Order: sequence, then structure tokens, then C-alpha cells
Amino acid sequence: MILFSHVYKTYPGPTHALRDVSLEIDKGEFIFLTGPSGAGKTTLFRMLSGFDKPSSGDVRVAGYDLTKARSGEIAHFRRRIGVVFQDFRLLKGRTVFENVAVPLEIRGERPGQVRRRVEDILEQVGLAYKSPQFPEQLSGGEQQRVAIARALVHQPGVLIADEPTGNLDSALSGEIMDLLEKVNAQGTTVFVATHDLGLVKRRSKRQIEIRGGQIAMDR
Repeated sequence: MILFSHVYKTYPGPTHALRDVSLEIDKGEFIFLTGPSGAGKTTLFRMLSGFDKPSSGDVRVAGYDLTKARSGEIAHFRRRIGVVFQDFRLLKGRTVFENVAVPLEIRGERPGQVRRRVEDILEQVGLAYKSPQFPEQLSGGEQQRVAIARALVHQPGVLIADEPTGNLDSALSGEIMDLLEKVNAQGTTVFVATHDLGLVKRRSKRQIEIRGGQIAMDR
């Protein structure tokens, strides 16, 4: 499902963001990626989601060779995965329903199918009653659940979340993690980058730690 093989990433400077990173994640796994700021988590996250390519090595996700993929293939790949950002990235001028519907509209789904799927996923994340509201009318936890609903509405095989609880208090963080575990239990591979080691310790999941651009721990 996810394979990194001897991946290096060097930026001008030079900055060695990743050094000989190799890892394999099976379908249906739940992974925490941890490490200090500047360790390489963001670079690895960008490679997982097709926003960057390695300087050398191979990256394969959900059947796509992201090292060699062209822009058209990358665009198609992103329709197969779900990505959740720390800052939510919701469209302020659109309602909750309209925000969640975006991935389906990009795929050209029929309006009836869009409506049914959006209503279903909003029900799953407990926000069906917020459907006509706008992002600014929601709490931080609610906005993050909308972002997760948008990432899941097209039923991706892989969900990649970058610090999904970074802006939330401990209670809301727990709710978001419960939701992600529920998604994982339904068969979706979940990959979460986080600084919150306390949260990681409270969940019995595989943890990959990255330091200085290298895998320091995988257990």
C-alpha cells in the first residue's frame, strides 16, 4: 500500500531533509509518524501525498509509482487518497455541505450521488445538522471533522493526516482520533503525522519516529 525504498531528499543549500528512508505499510494499517520539528515529517508527508518527489529512491502509494508519475497521473492519484491538513483548508465562502462535496464535484459525480454521499459522510462524523453552516460558524473541532469528511467522501484507500489535532485541546483531540480509528476499522489505511507523544502513547498503534531525516524507530 505504501512503500519507501532508500529515499533521499535534498533541497538547495544543501538541506538533507530525508536520508535513506525505507519503510513499508500494509493495507489497513494505522501509523503514527513522530519526530521533532525539522526532522523530516513534513517532507515525508508531502511525498506520501504526491506534492513532492524524492531526489533518489522510490515512493509507491496505492499502486502509484510517485517517483516517475507525471502531473496527470499525480492528479489522478490524489483522487484516490484523502489528505487532512492541520489548518483545515476549508473554503470560507462555501457551506459545510459544499466543502465536503468538492472532491466528488471534481470527479464529475452526478448531483444525486454527490448529495447522498455527502449526507452519509456528514452523518458519520456527527455533523449532518451543520450542513448549511459556514466554516466560521463552527468550532475548531467541528472544522477538523469537516476536513476529515471532505478527505473521506470519495472513499479513499489511504488517509494521510498532518497534525490533525495540532490546534485542538486534549478532549477534542481524543474525539478526532476516535474518528480516525473508526475510519481505519472500516479498512482505510491511516497515516498520521503528530508531535503529540502523549496521544501516541494512549493509542496502541505502530509508531515510526524520524530524526535528522532518518528512521530512528519503527515499532
